[in-house]
Amino acid sequence: MAQMRPLDPSFPIDRQIAREAGPVVLVNLFMLDAAAEQSFLTSWQDDAAFMKRQPGFISTQLHRAVGDSPTYLNYAVWETNAHFRAAFTHPEFRAKIAVYPASAVASPHLFQKVAVAGICVA
Repeated sequence: MAQMRPLDPSFPIDRQIAREAGPVVLVNLFMLDAAAEQSFLTSWQDDAAFMKRQPGFISTQLHRAVGDSPTYLNYAVWETNAHFRAAFTHPEFRAKIAVYPASAVASPHLFQKVAVAGICVA
């Protein structure tokens, strides 16, 4: 089972999902042992397929660190935090994350777009 290590210990994912917001972007950093990469990819594919079927899911993309580091970053977009919360707390999803390799450490965090004049829109 993957360990959870919040990006911001003062405001972990369990507190974030209680807020109402939308749309939201989940950024989840995974660190693991190199020997566990194939097992991780199989587990991630299985839980991503579940998420893809959930209401409010928009998209996801998995990225691997450049070089020899077995570090991955998942980026997923949801219509609202309520949609993400329903999927993230669903018993079927919770069972899926229980089969991640023991060396995997997940650091999920939710974000919203920020408008910066002349650069990006919210």
